Amino acid sequence: MSRARVARRIAAGAAYGGGGIGLLGVAAVGVLLTEVQLAKRHVGNGGSDEPPPRADGLYGLQYPGHDGPLRLTMLGDSTAAGQGVHRARQTPGALLASGLAAVAERPVDLRNVALPGAQSDDLDRQVTRALVDADRVPDICVIMIGANDVTHRMPPTRSVRYLSAAVRRLRTAGAEVVVGTCPDLGTVEQVQQPLRWLARRASRQLAAAQTIGVVEQGGRTVSLGDLLGPEFEANPRELFGPDNYHPSAEGYATAAMAVLPTVCAALGLWPADEERPDASRREGFLPVARAAVEAAAEGGTEVTAAVPSGPRGPWALLKRRRRRRVPATDPAPAPDTSGAQAPAPAPEQKASGATAPDPASNRAT
Repeated sequence: MSRARVARRIAAGAAYGGGGIGLLGVAAVGVLLTEVQLAKRHVGNGGSDEPPPRADGLYGLQYPGHDGPLRLTMLGDSTAAGQGVHRARQTPGALLASGLAAVAERPVDLRNVALPGAQSDDLDRQVTRALVDADRVPDICVIMIGANDVTHRMPPTRSVRYLSAAVRRLRTAGAEVVVGTCPDLGTVEQVQQPLRWLARRASRQLAAAQTIGVVEQGGRTVSLGDLLGPEFEANPRELFGPDNYHPSAEGYATAAMAVLPTVCAALGLWPADEERPDASRREGFLPVARAAVEAAAEGGTEVTAAVPSGPRGPWALLKRRRRRRVPATDPAPAPDTSGAQAPAPAPEQKASGATAPDPASNRAT
């Protein structure tokens, strides 16, 4: 069975309540569980017990913000929360908020409701938290989820069903949604064969099925798996954190550089000429299942809805956007709803030397 058909069957099972198919055959499960126990001796329970730094607050206070700040909310698991780094400015939420503020030239109010260790069935609770104030619906939500679904063997149809429902709720409320799909667990340094091959296969199958479910609900996806895969394998000491499982600051920066252009495009902040497919970069319109499989195999690839229907079902636009460097800044406290004036930003909020994104630039990083 082709990879596109597998992804489509998983997504269809999620949409219609069927059992779909498993990510791994029954014969592989015994081997997988044995290898998992061996891997846990090196990576513990998948991460550090130290909670991720809190990055909630305002970014880009140097901009006037006459229309008020843009509202960015992060949802998902430990990757979305920034597990494995020690400073707020190193988390993906802070990096995306800083980059978005630089592109929009407008303050960004970041709220992070992600939970380390979360699986996709926790997204309903997180969405409820994100939408708790009907007068402050997020402008854009970024979800990073899927790794724990694979390691805890959640049926892929259930995983995609929970994610699709979360995207649907957020889109219905009026928020744009960008999903960083399941990372490639085959890149974890301490994982040995055959678990490494099985983890890679499972991760990519789930990422492709996630893409179909998200796009059909009006969201956009960015593949993270293969984006970090070759770089993690080539530079594990730089791109993995001290726990040998979560990304380091450099790893999170790499992911944020890939996601930021899609976040900006979803908000209409990217130049119009970059929204047209570029044949030289192998961009174009494809059936959504085929686009999902291609994206899962090549990190940094965006998929968004295009044509509602065609001879082979819905079509999507596949984009291979150039990565953009993002500034690294610490947050100012979120605005005080009691009416008190927010304190001025501390001097260390200045950018730490990273280059601010330039939406008009064609320079790849």
